[in-house]
Amino acid sequence: MADVAKSKVTGIIKSLNVLEGDLDSLTDKVGDVKKQLNVKTLSEIDTLLEKTREMATTEAEIIINAAKEKANAESVKIAQDGDSKLAEIESNTNANFDDMVKYVVSTILKA
Repeated sequence: MADVAKSKVTGIIKSLNVLEGDLDSLTDKVGDVKKQLNVKTLSEIDTLLEKTREMATTEAEIIINAAKEKANAESVKIAQDGDSKLAEIESNTNANFDDMVKYVVSTILKA
């Protein structure tokens, strides 16, 4: 009877050793999968970061170009307004030139 019990205990110990080996193997495989997952995650992060940068750059270029167009349009309008005002001043100067000369001469003669 002791031999049967010893045999059962030996069988159980062998089974436990096999299970322990299987657990060690699974632990190693899980570690490998974790490493692969980390590498894949970092790679995906880099890819998404690059795509985000590209999108941000494109959007920034669109905003900058729109601002340039608006600034150019405003610049043209300001230049046209300036030309118009200059023409008005020249016209007023030409129209009133004789009066201005008379005023200057009379002011000088009074002094």
